[in-house]
Amino acid sequence: MFGIGMPEVLLIALIFLLLFGGKKIPELMKGLGKGVKSFKEGVNEATNELKKDLDDVHPDSKKE
Repeated sequence: MFGIGMPEVLLIALIFLLLFGGKKIPELMKGLGKGVKSFKEGVNEATNELKKDLDDVHPDSKKE
C-alpha cells in the first residue's frame, strides 16, 4: 500500500519499543486510535455538510 515492506515495519516497531518502552506503547496506540476516529468523524461531518449544501443549491440533482 505505502511501499513499506516487512523489514521496515519491524525496524519501526523496534525503534518505538526502544524509545517509549513496552508499557507506553499501548497508551500511544490508544491515543492514536482516538485521533484517527476523531479525524474520520470530522471528515464524515464535513462531507455530509457539503452534500447538504449541494442539495440545497441543486435540489433536483439528488441521487438516491
